[in-house]
Amino acid sequence: MNFLAMDFETASSEPWSAVSLGLTIVRDNQIAQNWYSLIKPETSFSYWNTEINGLTADDVLDSLKFPEVWADIKNLYDDYPVVVGHNVRFDNNVLKQTLKYYGLKTPRYLSLDTVSLSRKFQPGMVNHKLDTVVSDLGLFLEHHHNASDDAQASAQILIYEIEHFGEERVKDFVKLV
Repeated sequence: MNFLAMDFETASSEPWSAVSLGLTIVRDNQIAQNWYSLIKPETSFSYWNTEINGLTADDVLDSLKFPEVWADIKNLYDDYPVVVGHNVRFDNNVLKQTLKYYGLKTPRYLSLDTVSLSRKFQPGMVNHKLDTVVSDLGLFLEHHHNASDDAQASAQILIYEIEHFGEERVKDFVKLV
């Protein structure tokens, strides 16, 4: 299966406050490439968000704003029309709201949530948080709440589920965004 795993971190509770984005490209169920960018949002930083992801306004002072980042990656959403994430509704909303904020066109793509997959295929887990799922499946996550590492972890989860339960069963969870 070919897909794009996506993870955003935000500067605040504002859904258009994307501060970092990690993308993992998967071809034939193999991680082919990782991409990461810091983003300079046009909003203030929340103490709580900084506590979670560790990113401050100083960290992104010289970073590109989202439209410039989007220009470099928007074709990936055409090339890999299945976008995966752990609690992907959050990431889909950040993408949609950030694009709307800047007046950019929202791509149409299929989406798959690895939280839903883990709940279905591993119902006995104590919880289905990203770090728990990765640990219970024997996968690797270096820095939780780093967009690049979280995107890679989501990709690993989907690859694991495909290998253990089959691509057809996994495809039942794909939804149009």
